[in-house]
Amino acid sequence: MSADTRQNNAIFTQVQQQQVQQAQPRRPQSDEIPYESVPLPSKGLLYPVGSPLHGVSEVHIKPMTAREEDILMSPALIKNGTAITSLIKSCLIDKSIDPAQMIAGDRNALVFSIRITGYGAQYEASVECSECDKKSDRVFDLLQCAINFLDISPVNEFENRFEFVLPRTKKIIHFKFLTGQAEENSSKQQLARKKALGGAQIENTVTDNLREAILSVDGVEDRQKIADFVRNMPASDSLALRSYIATHSPDLITKQVSECKVCGAAEEVSIPLGVSFLWPKVK
Repeated sequence: MSADTRQNNAIFTQVQQQQVQQAQPRRPQSDEIPYESVPLPSKGLLYPVGSPLHGVSEVHIKPMTAREEDILMSPALIKNGTAITSLIKSCLIDKSIDPAQMIAGDRNALVFSIRITGYGAQYEASVECSECDKKSDRVFDLLQCAINFLDISPVNEFENRFEFVLPRTKKIIHFKFLTGQAEENSSKQQLARKKALGGAQIENTVTDNLREAILSVDGVEDRQKIADFVRNMPASDSLALRSYIATHSPDLITKQVSECKVCGAAEEVSIPLGVSFLWPKVK
């Protein structure tokens, strides 16, 4: 683990522990609404002038309540894929912030923090062991999730636009980190295709995400030409670009070491964000 990662983990843990351990939540100056502070992985460096998130390193949320549970259980919001956006909007103190326009990693930081305020930091999920291939429930500590803060410079200051040269074709790619809206659009497109084809189709997750992320190829910004390029991109270039984006994406690091309850093997796994993450089972 690098020094930066250790530092990120310490920052996130310290902030989140304050959220859980305080007997009385901190209050804004109006002394009306209890709130918690959440650091943004982007540090507010990817939002333009005029955005309420421009240059903002942290935002404030109120603890999750029964009202937010109603939002999560709304059939209409679940059906149109806006339940998470509505949840974040409800918990944000600053109502001028549009969660759909937030960088996905910033949204993830908010969702994890909201989950902690509502149901605590302990999260149980089923994981398949890489050693014995058996599934067992494992408990994860959400407080231990590190933050991968933005560590590369955009093409222009306060713009979500970055440059990468593909190793094989040498094409100059300008890309963006996806927003919540872009991720929701990609999911809706995949669901629409599945419905139209009765589920009999190849998943297009890689090409969908690249098509959303790429802004230009050698200066060409035509969306159809970009879509054609993505479909025919050499696999080595696709992997290199996706790896670069994943490595530098401002987001939470959700990998933790856990132990298989069947064979006892310890392994590092990504925390599976299943239905019970925001919809815990009623005991």
